[in-house]
Amino acid sequence: MLVALGFMMVALFMFLIMSRRATPVVGLIAVPVVFGVAAGAGLGIGDMIVDAVKELAPTAAMLFFAIIFFGIMIDVGLFDPLVKLILRMVGYDPMRLVVGTAVLAMVVSLDGDGSTTFIIVTSALLPLYLKLGVSPVVLTVVAGLANGAMNILPWGGPTARAAASLGVSPSDVFVPMIPSMIAGLAVVLVFAVHLGYLERRRIGSLELTEMTQTTEERVLVGAGAPASATAGAGGDSGRGSGRDEENDDADWFADGLDPKRSTLRPGLFWFNALLTATLLVVLVLDILPILVLFMVAAAIALVVNFPQVKEQQEAITRHAPSIVSVVAMVFAAAVLTGVFQGTGMVEAMARWLIDIIPPALGPHMAVIAGVLSLPFTFFMSNDAFYFGVLPVLSEAASTYGIAPEEMARASITGQTFHMQSPLVPAILLLVTLARVPLADHHKKVLWRAAAVSLTMLAIGVLTTAIPL
Repeated sequence: MLVALGFMMVALFMFLIMSRRATPVVGLIAVPVVFGVAAGAGLGIGDMIVDAVKELAPTAAMLFFAIIFFGIMIDVGLFDPLVKLILRMVGYDPMRLVVGTAVLAMVVSLDGDGSTTFIIVTSALLPLYLKLGVSPVVLTVVAGLANGAMNILPWGGPTARAAASLGVSPSDVFVPMIPSMIAGLAVVLVFAVHLGYLERRRIGSLELTEMTQTTEERVLVGAGAPASATAGAGGDSGRGSGRDEENDDADWFADGLDPKRSTLRPGLFWFNALLTATLLVVLVLDILPILVLFMVAAAIALVVNFPQVKEQQEAITRHAPSIVSVVAMVFAAAVLTGVFQGTGMVEAMARWLIDIIPPALGPHMAVIAGVLSLPFTFFMSNDAFYFGVLPVLSEAASTYGIAPEEMARASITGQTFHMQSPLVPAILLLVTLARVPLADHHKKVLWRAAAVSLTMLAIGVLTTAIPL
């Protein structure tokens, strides 16, 4: 019964989200509660949800202060030179803009933190998307794919979890998978070129005239795309009819990059750059918990850039809509994970899948684990999969001579698909900042993410890093 309820819960949740019959917050709360009660959780469902909320609270707090910190850096002008540089590189060509999005996301993803990547990429590029009339859904798709393919870095989390759960070295897991990661990134670039070509064909390529070169700062204002571009964006933008964020002067990203805004602090540019660089370095070194890092960094940024209490309050209030949207979805996701784990649905579904695998497929357990990593990590946390499901799969595979390192490598190939999950706070942050409905993001990204993940699995097999 738990297996049936688990699959039904997943199917209903995805149907409601994809068909826009419920918002992600409502779907993440209402559907699990109904199925949790049906599974016999009773009043115990409260403890399940509270336990899950406690586990996700540090993540929610981290996102809270990360949005404040990077929001301040945007306000004071730290990323303005980056926007200008990207503008010179991509010009007014939608294809070059989309490919540039993929490359920037790959580079920034080297720090191993998806939230940081999406904040930087969105703050730098969203104004250009709005200015040219390019669909913001394309930004979320390309950035999500690039970050997902990079998510197998040993300091990114999944590889370390897989290695720890099976008692192997992270380097033994990651190094043989480098060709797979490169192949995955190549597929991401192919998708970026294709999406860019479609956008170029839809809205055309604007010429960089002498006048626009001398008034380049207008792009940074990003108050709205040209009328024709805005009209075109409604066709395939995936943002829903009747919405006109491109012309919304209140958009905090677009208006936040106004070169004449009062929040600019040019005299503190190098201090803010050093503060941000220090934060990223310490984050990679893993000296302090990421939550503590962002809390301290946000406090320093507020005090130095906005010494007056009123200014500090205004700085936080400017980014309140993004904070509320992201944190709400993170805590709502805790309901789904709490019910999934608390009722035993996750374990039941995992063991059911293992039991139905025919003995003849036993020698192919590594490939099976790679394929299963896509749906499993999409509907459960990485911790639940790597510490709960993977050891069971690896134990079964050991009877066929498959080493734990090989199972670990196969298990991380699904990370590109995993990163698109509504249970991943970083992707919720991305779609919120870009103001793209999660359903529209999923419609364009899921099959592409599956293609990237399966390509990485196939290359792993071809290079013998993963046994067939």
